[in-house]
Amino acid sequence: LTEEYVEMVLGYLRSEDMSSDMKFAECDLDKIIREQIHKYASVFIGKKLQLDYERTQEKVLTDPKWLGFVIGQCISNALKYTKTGEIRIYLSESRPHTLVIEDTGAGISAEDLPRIFEKGFTGYNGRADKKSTGIGLYLCKKIMDKMGHKIWIDSEVGKGTRVYLELTRQEWNPE
Repeated sequence: LTEEYVEMVLGYLRSEDMSSDMKFAECDLDKIIREQIHKYASVFIGKKLQLDYERTQEKVLTDPKWLGFVIGQCISNALKYTKTGEIRIYLSESRPHTLVIEDTGAGISAEDLPRIFEKGFTGYNGRADKKSTGIGLYLCKKIMDKMGHKIWIDSEVGKGTRVYLELTRQEWNPE
């Protein structure tokens, strides 16, 4: 997955002046999700992981390229830390316009959780994984903030992780 790292680094370099690179449009969320699922299809197959994807039928005002990057990063992390079971992608029932990417993976310890969006932070799992750069979630947070969306995560060690992407837009901040 070298191309993934290259893409991540390029994303990071561009994110410094990301606002000039953002183009907002009314987008079909399912199209963005499907493109990312397609990108990682061979990993799902190789690891024999189940994908449970419920179509969202949502239209969101977002930048499809950058949101695709974030969703791809979240799927990539779920795949990286899940050995058995499944990855679910669905809309939250309790929170409007919130996409959930849930896995049955290693989970993130309570003490690591507050720091996962810090640049360079890898936590226990990342250190065990050796391939972790600690930049993926940092970029996701930065991008989501720039787009006026929200991202947060809850997790339980040994049970799995849920990433929440709230896709309403408060205000756009093109600084």
